[in-house]
Amino acid sequence: MPWTLTAAVLLATAGLLVLGVLAVRLWAGVRSLARAVDSASRALAAAAADLPGR
Repeated sequence: MPWTLTAAVLLATAGLLVLGVLAVRLWAGVRSLARAVDSASRALAAAAADLPGR
C-alpha cells in the first residue's frame, strides 16, 4: 500500500512539473507573438502615414 501512495504522489508531482514547463513555454510564445504583432502594427501605421492624401 505505501508504495502505491508514493507512486501516486510522484506521478502527480511529475504531472504538475510538466504542466508548469508547458505553461512557461506558452507564456514565452505569447510574448513573442505579441512582439511580432506590435512590430507589424507599427510597420502598417508607418506605411499608412506615407500614403499620399493623408
